[in-house]
Amino acid sequence: MDSNLAVRALGALAHDSRLAVFRALVVAGPAGLPAGEIAQQLGLTPSGLSFHLKDLSHAALVSGRQEGRFIYYSANFDAMNGLIGFLTENCCSGAACAAGALQPGNC
Repeated sequence: MDSNLAVRALGALAHDSRLAVFRALVVAGPAGLPAGEIAQQLGLTPSGLSFHLKDLSHAALVSGRQEGRFIYYSANFDAMNGLIGFLTENCCSGAACAAGALQPGNC
């Protein structure tokens, strides 16, 4: 991941509502959630949710897919793991440290 994409992703997550949306989608897993259910779970208006989903989508952290009348959104786990990897890439100058437990797949 390049630093521009990392900055865009971190910027998208730097808001309470967008972080809550992303976390809800991570919990939902690859199947994702319909937009209406996300709004209901988090107490967001449809227009507010749409605004936040647009920011998360532009940062490549979420994607949407149409199923009938509904749009299901899901977290982009590759982008999430890429961001975590970028942030911990040079941790402890390569020496063993507690951050190793943060690597994807170790939780």
